[in-house]
Order: sequence, then structure tokens, then C-alpha cells
Amino acid sequence: MTPVTAPPSQTSSPVPVVGLRREREVLTVALATGRHVVIEGPPGTGKSTLLRSIAREAVQQVVFVEGNAELTPARLIGAFDPSQVLAEGYLPASFVDGPLLTAMRGGALLYLEELNRVPEETLNVLITVLTEGEIAVPRLGTVRAGARFRLIAAMNPFDAVGTARVSQAIADRMCRVVLGYQDEAGEQAITASVSGVTGWVTDFAVSLTRATRTHRDVRMGSSVRGAIDLALVLTGLTELRGEATPARETARDAAYAALSGRIRVADGVDRTAESVIDELLDRLWPEDSAAPPQPGDEPEAGSPGKADGPPPGGAGRSRERPHRNRGERTVGRGELGARHEQFAEVSPELGSLDAEAFDRALAEAPEAAAALLADLAVATDAQLRAAARRLAGRVFIQLGRVGPARARGTRRLGPARGMDGDLDLDRTLERWSPGPSRRPETDDIVTRTWTAHRRAVCLVVDISGSMQGRAVALAAVAAAGVVLAADGKLEPAVIAFGAGVRVLQAQGVRRPPEELLSDIVALRGHGLTDLAAGLREASRQLAGAVADERLVVLLSDCRHTAGDEPAEALAGIDRLHVLVPLGGAEAEAAASALAARAGGRAQTVRRLADVGPALTRIRT
Repeated sequence: MTPVTAPPSQTSSPVPVVGLRREREVLTVALATGRHVVIEGPPGTGKSTLLRSIAREAVQQVVFVEGNAELTPARLIGAFDPSQVLAEGYLPASFVDGPLLTAMRGGALLYLEELNRVPEETLNVLITVLTEGEIAVPRLGTVRAGARFRLIAAMNPFDAVGTARVSQAIADRMCRVVLGYQDEAGEQAITASVSGVTGWVTDFAVSLTRATRTHRDVRMGSSVRGAIDLALVLTGLTELRGEATPARETARDAAYAALSGRIRVADGVDRTAESVIDELLDRLWPEDSAAPPQPGDEPEAGSPGKADGPPPGGAGRSRERPHRNRGERTVGRGELGARHEQFAEVSPELGSLDAEAFDRALAEAPEAAAALLADLAVATDAQLRAAARRLAGRVFIQLGRVGPARARGTRRLGPARGMDGDLDLDRTLERWSPGPSRRPETDDIVTRTWTAHRRAVCLVVDISGSMQGRAVALAAVAAAGVVLAADGKLEPAVIAFGAGVRVLQAQGVRRPPEELLSDIVALRGHGLTDLAAGLREASRQLAGAVADERLVVLLSDCRHTAGDEPAEALAGIDRLHVLVPLGGAEAEAAASALAARAGGRAQTVRRLADVGPALTRIRT
């Protein structure tokens, strides 16, 4: 990898830094005192702009390297030139510096973008550099950093795709500066400066962009880059269509283009980014208003001008599936009221479920609210039951997001054939004997590339009579965590068991997570509990998966009352982990014994907050 360097003198028309005074001061002092820094913040908060500005003022070179899953230690450090090694051997002159050594030798700033996308094996080479200011390179020797060398890393902690946790060994050696979005006036100044567009168009673009970040159905809204693009596209479309002032339809087309790709709708919410934009546009620029919005025209949140939800029909409509009677035991309104203090507020009358009241209850007492929702999913009141199941899919998916943090270490560098990856000179020379007429063949060449450890997972959920209320809520959150952790790769099998076994999701087949979670909370068993049958079905599901390890995650109190001994049903399962909802001495003892027979661990989860750490320990 050839490092990309950018001396301050080569930067023309720099983008101004708006605001961020305190962050600038902290970063400047940290660098001046020899500290290495990681800058955290969502996209568009000025991480790169701030660093470039400080580098210009310090008249210091910056070496850029893009962090991604393919960044190997050799690409970061550098490597010997293969042709020169074959001709002359390992000489210092044959070594080609990578970005790290380029910055160290030159006393420059090494700017590592997307820190949390870099594999752990690559990040580990930085530990000695950050502590001792030097690195030992095999066959080259020790390279010491110049006095002004600093590592500046940037990361977006809110992006969940392709990222992982940064190890404590790295975090402990760096200061941390967190950037947030600028205020509205600051974003208006940035948009006007970059786009060259001023006036109400800039105000409108910034207002609509900022509104995407606080919408209840959006997990991540647009950065100020969306406002910049919106201002430019809206101005250009207006000119192209010959409009004296932009029409509302033109504003909508521009907003679709500039913002829809930057909006991430929350998991479990069945609507599109375009429907969110339509709703926000209705708030800022009502459809019956011919004139474009002016500053101060938009209604306050909660006023009559604010839409209450997605527009009827189209992409914003939630899917409803008719309830099928499975002969399940239901719970009447009287029993629900006796079990849960919040019931009367959440369901004030027959057939009603106040989603806003539930959201308030969830914010005030998440454990109690989750248990209430799990019981509402089996209410005798058919309308209430259907509404609760729809809501459960969204709520438990959102709660499950805080569960299994992605663990590093699932990919390692190893020797490979097929000309993929970086050349492994040492192994190649071991296989090939150079001679006057002996040229290396393809089979002689050994490379190093990332190899993945593939793990097939089956989730086994106990729905017997002992699993009620909070226990079901804990199981649902854990199920959401396991399903979301798959991230489209080796989709887990999901089965439920009581007296019998039900396959809710077959191995490798994906169902919409909200539908799967809705079905899980709707299931209740009674009578006998055949744990061995559930484990045997899990083994059958995993048998056809192409994987290095077949893993079962069991959510149960392990109290079997029918069938064989569970320990006799572990054939075909490489590892079994048990999560015990609510615990109890008898349940914990049974779970520990069963997990130990299959090389796993048993963990008790008493609160929603226990689920995430438990799943993380399982996956690492």
C-alpha cells in the first residue's frame, strides 16, 4: 500500500471549521503534549476537517490510511519488495515503507480512518508504537518514531455494519475526543460555505436534514452532508425546471435524492426512508401551502402541524398478519391488571393499546414494561393481543440491539493458495529453490490472507409453562440479539419447544426479524417439557450447515419433565451455551451441568441489561 500524504502547503481552499472550539483546543493540546488521540463522532461532524486544520496550523505532514477489514499488518507497516528480495536477499533498501513507517520516520501525523473497522491483528502492531514510540520489523530491525509522530484515529461508533469493538489495550493508550453535530446556525454556515447557496434554501435544507436525526422511526439520520447536497440539488432542479421559486414537488425530489440514502430506519419498523422524508416534509412544508417555507414557519413538535405517523398506504403501512389460533393459553384483562401496574394506562379499554403510554412505561421501568408486553402478546382480548404482537416485534428488536457486541478475532491471517492476499516471502522461498532455469510456478507461491471461522448457530427457546412474563421478555431480547448478530451471514435456526417442537426459522433461511420476534412472544406452552426433543431438532438443523463449529444457544430453566435426559441429546452439537432467565438454584445447577457436557457455559440473566454481556461472552 502506497501511503497518501498531504502536506499542509498542498491543501487549497480549505473547508472552514465551524464551531468545535473546545474540541479544537483539547486536540491541539493533546498533540502538543505527545498524546495519541481517537476522534469519535457520527459522519459529517468535521473529524477530518478539524484534523487538517490543526495540521495546517502546526505545519505538519499528514499520512492518511483508510481503515477497513482488508488492512493487514503488512499493508500498514510496509513489506520487502519481492523482486529485490529474490535477486539480492533481505536488504534494508528492499523494504517499502507503509503508512505507519512513513509517518514514524517523518515525524508526521498518521490519520487512521474508521478505526473500528480494522482487524484486531492489525491494530495489535500499534500497541508498542503507542507506548514506546518504536516498532520491531522482522529482518529490518527497530524503527523509532520521530519526535512529532502522533496517531490520530477516527471512528463512527454508531455504525453497526462491518465494525467491532476496539480492544482495551488500544483504548488505554489513546485520549478520546467526542464530536457531535453542530447547532443549527453552525450547520447553516457550513452548508452555505460548502455549497455556495444562501437564503431560505439553506435554512430549509438544514431544517429537514436535522429533523431526520430525531424522528422516532429513524436509527441514524443524515449528516450535514445531506443538507449540502439537498441545497445544491434543489437549486439545480429549480433552474432546470424553469421555476421562479422551487415547487414542493421539486423539493421532495431533491430530498429523496439527497437524504434517503443517508437515513437508516430503525430495526423492526416497516417503512422506507422516503416515507419518513414525506412525513417531515409535510411538517415543514404542508402540502396545501404553495409558498416555500420561511424561517420560523415550521410548527413546534407536538403542535397540530406534526404528523402522528407514517402516511396511510404505500411504503409506510405496517404489515398485519391474521392471528392463527394455535390452542395457546391466554391471559384475561383481570389477570393482566393484577400482574402489571402499568396495564390500565397502556390498555385503558377493551381492544386498545396506547403505544405512547407503553413507550413512557418502557423508559421509566424497562423490566416491568417488557414483561407486560410479553404477557399482552397472549391476552385473551384478540385486538389487544394482535396489537401487542406487532409492537413486540419492534420493541424487542430494539432492545436486542444492545446485546451482542461484535467480537473481534473471528478472522485471522493465515497462509493461502490461489494468489489471493499479500505475498508471504518466507514461505514462498521455503517452497521454491531458485535456479538459472527455475522460475516460480503458481503452486510455489504462498500468500497470507484473512481466513474466517464459520459458526452455525441454532437458538432453542423454552416456551413451557414456567416461562412467563419477564422470563419471556428476557428470552425475546436474547433471541433478537442472536438474530441481529448474524448480520445476514449463516442465518441461525430458531426453534421453540415445550411438550413438542416448532421450527420458527430453519437454518440458513431468513425471516423478517420483527415477524420472528412477534411469533416468539406469542408462543406459550403448558404441560410437559421435552428438552431433549428440542436439542435433537437443533442438531438436525445444524447438520446441513457448512461451518467449522455448530453452536446451540439454549434459553431455558432446564427443567425437563418429559422425554430422554437432555445430556443424551447432544450428538452433533459442538458447543452448548445456556442462558437461564431469572435464575434459581435448581435451574442454575441443571444448566451448568448440561452446558459443561457440551463445552459451553451457563449464565443467568435476571435483567434486560444482563442479556447483552452474556451474549458477548458467548461469542468471544
